[in-house]
Amino acid sequence: MISFMRKNSVHAFLQHKVAGQMVKGLTRSMASKVPQKMEDYFKDKKIIVTGSCAGMGEKITERLLDLGAFVYAVVEKKEGAAKALPNTKQIFCDVSKWEDTYKTMYDIGPVHGLVNNAGVAVIEPFFEVTENGWDKTLNVNARALVRISQAVAKNMINAGIRGSIVNISSTISTRAIPDHTTYCASKGAVNQITRTMAIELGKCGIRTNSVNPTVVLTRMGKIAWSDPEKSEPIMKRIPLGRFAETDDIANAVIFMLSDYSTMVNGTSLVVDGGFLAG
Repeated sequence: MISFMRKNSVHAFLQHKVAGQMVKGLTRSMASKVPQKMEDYFKDKKIIVTGSCAGMGEKITERLLDLGAFVYAVVEKKEGAAKALPNTKQIFCDVSKWEDTYKTMYDIGPVHGLVNNAGVAVIEPFFEVTENGWDKTLNVNARALVRISQAVAKNMINAGIRGSIVNISSTISTRAIPDHTTYCASKGAVNQITRTMAIELGKCGIRTNSVNPTVVLTRMGKIAWSDPEKSEPIMKRIPLGRFAETDDIANAVIFMLSDYSTMVNGTSLVVDGGFLAG
């Protein structure tokens, strides 16, 4: 009996010692692995940004360029498009066209990241929803996102790139507001598409997440939400007491694209000042 107890004690001691060494080794390993700077990660990376000519897309493109990335700036048409910036290439594409969109995006070749920012908002009360408004909104905000991502992910997989895809959604994908039936529906679809992509593409090392802003004060946003009767009910629900700026959204997108979020997949990063918390 004594011999048996001694063996157990020795065994327990050795287990404890080995476990302790493993924990110490793991702790040292984790402590010594310092994440690289954002500037180091994005240098010479290739990123596609759709809807890049204005608002959030313009700011995201600007920030990526500042960090040393090369940006494929996707805009709808040549007419009226701003001149291409250094380290960018303009890609002209009507993303509502199924086959043309796939070919255009696939022909870009392998990239390290994709920001699905292109979107439209057709504001129609429920009883006034039109076929055109429904089709346009769902085609651009949800269907095009799928088609673009198919082409880009295919290139990533073929090139062995463990890339990141960021889809721009909205807080009203989960909390509806009046007069936005089609927009709410389209952004709810974006959330579910994002989760499905995360499950299927994650096996190939590609992460897919969404960024879900509240009202963003782009040039158009300032006009659309300038009426206090419309804006105050939402503003009152935001504990931080303000709407989002384009920099707030760009910060979230940059994080999701970078190696600072390598274990983040299939989630919605809400940028709303606490709107959904209450």
